[in-house]
Amino acid sequence: MKITAEPRSDQWNADDFMGGSSKTFTVAGVKDGSAEQKYDITLEGESRVWRPPVTTVRILMDAWGDESDVWVGRRVTMFRDPSVRFGKDAVGGIRISHLSHLPGGKPLTLAVTSARGKRPMVTIQPLPDVKPSAKLANNSTEPTEAEVEASTDLEELTAMWQASGPEMRAQIAARASGLKATGGAK
Repeated sequence: MKITAEPRSDQWNADDFMGGSSKTFTVAGVKDGSAEQKYDITLEGESRVWRPPVTTVRILMDAWGDESDVWVGRRVTMFRDPSVRFGKDAVGGIRISHLSHLPGGKPLTLAVTSARGKRPMVTIQPLPDVKPSAKLANNSTEPTEAEVEASTDLEELTAMWQASGPEMRAQIAARASGLKATGGAK
């Protein structure tokens, strides 16, 4: 039996990414949020919404533009950053590591506000487009063991790796290494 600790919440929180896991989602839509969180981003196959802070919305706008309809179908990889602060306390928060549809398919580097007068550089990596053959049959954010073993395409395995947690990533890395060693990779 798999143990879970599901929060009673209608939104994704930093605690959902505990243990260093990242998750890749596809944007299903954007709607108005509340005064505190301006937008609710709906994610394919998920009942909870993502409510990004202003800095994250600015990153999304820089990468994808300011028309929310364009964001639908695009993908984002999120992770928990324990250094995110609320006031003087490090409480942890959700950050973006990868985005699909980056201009030129290249990493996006920009200065973001982290505190008053502080604007460190942040780099968002490109998230490869998932080929139709790599769409996951179980509608999960992770591929099944059978999907990993059936793949002979290194790009497809890379996309699967980015959509997976640590345990599945180990299997995907082993599959990719095996393909490279035997020359069976596309």
